[in-house]
Amino acid sequence: MEDFFLLLKYLFLGLFQGFTEPIPISSSGHLEIAEYFFGLEIKGMSFALLVNTASLFAVLIIYREDIMRLIRNGLAYVTTKDKRAEADFRFIIYLIIATIPAGVIGVLFGDYLEGNIKTVGLTLLVTGLALWLIRNMRGRKNDAELSLKDAIIIGFAQAVALIPGISRSGATIVAAMGLGMKQETALRFSFLLYIPVSVGGMILGFNDILRDPNLNELALPYTLAFFASLVASYFSLKWFMNIMAKGNLKYFAIYCFIVGPLVYFLS
Repeated sequence: MEDFFLLLKYLFLGLFQGFTEPIPISSSGHLEIAEYFFGLEIKGMSFALLVNTASLFAVLIIYREDIMRLIRNGLAYVTTKDKRAEADFRFIIYLIIATIPAGVIGVLFGDYLEGNIKTVGLTLLVTGLALWLIRNMRGRKNDAELSLKDAIIIGFAQAVALIPGISRSGATIVAAMGLGMKQETALRFSFLLYIPVSVGGMILGFNDILRDPNLNELALPYTLAFFASLVASYFSLKWFMNIMAKGNLKYFAIYCFIVGPLVYFLS
């Protein structure tokens, strides 16, 4: 019976993380909320790395055509200087540039960016306010019209999301839409930007997984959580893409305005 409840716990956490990862309400903040209010203890960093990798796979599946086009056109521009491929080549360069701030700040100051449950309550309010401010924006910039300045600003927005409770997708989408991007472009840039950051985290954390003293004991629960997160991330991102197309970000802002104070005052 104890093993059954352990599996149930990790199934819930995998689904919870997977569902909250793509949408702008901070999956890391919500995992802290789940741990605190449901009394769920997560041992070590292996769990977070595994479920984030599952979310990465979901993003790769959904954006596979965009990724293949960027790779194909990026290589075509490098080898033949084909002008038709130049916009996609620049898009790749901007993704690389936008990755740098979060990578550098994460490596240098990651240990100082850990918060507590009250921090999550406050930062959810910040996330909600940012979403509320851009709720009615309808930009005009498409993929080919992005600039170096856009990439740098979005990159620093992603770095801000290293603070627990600040949504990564929320921060990057708010920055992108504030810079005048179309919803579709903002969403695509945000989630393609998630790929190098997540891959970097996976590589840096691989040794942590191998050295996890609980790995043998939790192999089955971790596996269950991984696939639960993969499925939940896939359908959550598909759902969020539909919401973005309809311009309904205000509902996430309202959610953060409700949950943030509740978390702060009840913790």
